Amino acid sequence: MRTADYAMLAFSSLRFSRLRTYLTALGIAVGIAAVVLLTALGGGAQDYMLGQFTQFGAHIIAVNPGKTTTMGVSGAVISNIRPLSLEDAEGLRRIPNVRSSVPVVQGNSPVEHGNRTRWTFVIGVNHEVPQTWKINVAQGRFLPNEKLEQARNLAVIGYKIKQELFPGRNPLGEFIRIGQERFRVIGVMESKGQVLGFDMDDIVYIPVYRAMSLYNRESLMEVDLLYAAGRDEKQIVERIKKYLIERHGGEDFTITSQTDILGTLGSILTILTAVVAGLGSISLLVGGVGIFTIMSIAVNERIKEIGLLRALGASKRQITLLFLFEAAVLSGLGGVAGMLTGLSIAWLMHFFIPALPVSVSWDYVLLAEIIAIATGMVAGLLPARKAASMAPVEALRSE
Repeated sequence: MRTADYAMLAFSSLRFSRLRTYLTALGIAVGIAAVVLLTALGGGAQDYMLGQFTQFGAHIIAVNPGKTTTMGVSGAVISNIRPLSLEDAEGLRRIPNVRSSVPVVQGNSPVEHGNRTRWTFVIGVNHEVPQTWKINVAQGRFLPNEKLEQARNLAVIGYKIKQELFPGRNPLGEFIRIGQERFRVIGVMESKGQVLGFDMDDIVYIPVYRAMSLYNRESLMEVDLLYAAGRDEKQIVERIKKYLIERHGGEDFTITSQTDILGTLGSILTILTAVVAGLGSISLLVGGVGIFTIMSIAVNERIKEIGLLRALGASKRQITLLFLFEAAVLSGLGGVAGMLTGLSIAWLMHFFIPALPVSVSWDYVLLAEIIAIATGMVAGLLPARKAASMAPVEALRSE
């Protein structure tokens, strides 16, 4: 029997009971659609989060005060045994393979110019922010390289601050008031938008020493270190830890690398993927039960046809392959329908909600289709063997 014969018999049998075929394929389709849709949304979320975390570069290590996990969020821990100091930040820069060291102090204050006021984030940093955080200056320049304690009252503003306080004007050389102090604007940053929910355009950068004075702080909230690409991150982390332990007399700090963050994110996404697979497996299991049921019914309804095929010389192997082919076609059609449905829903959601990230992983899509066909064949195996085991004479005599 040729492959074309198997296909013709399989499709004619499925067309004979269309409603039953449709309902059975629907079970497979729902499972595949769920897997495709959820993996597309999960892949989009993963790409989005990776893009957000790597916008500041892929070779940053954050040091926070306090022995706890801070996930690299500035100011997440303030109370500690011995605070991070400007001397710590300067010393960390001298560690081999560390390219830059950015001390960070953050606050929230009204920023005034003339009769205009805007509450915004004020971040105290040094001159190494552009290369460390991968942000660029659109106008003017960034903070100069001055001794921290002798830094002048200079400020670099975000794009949104410029729009709000200096509409239609060049802010360079103008003065803004933060708290009780005046700062001269020397630069405007390029628009960067939202990063992890934090508006990078709504920030004023001032020298870290001035920020410590402005917010009456004696310590840093964070030190961000940029290390050379291609270097051993673990080795650099160990050197940072050793240096700070020697200075502080104990491990009263937390070191967080982007590898740690991305590793945690990867673990979460792996769990979500497993949940998606579980949900899809339930639907595929239901579809498999449906295929088993329809194939069992088909065997009982086609006993005479089976007897005739056997009488005409069809072997047990050919009868088994015939029913397995039907099961594979049934599950394959359901899988294709599920794939198209899942992809359509995912792209429609992205079309109507552009902010919703969608990333289709074709590996998952093809794997889902293969699993659907395999599920159908496994479900159809027992009925196929039952059909093949029938004696031709008994099958022809049955009513």
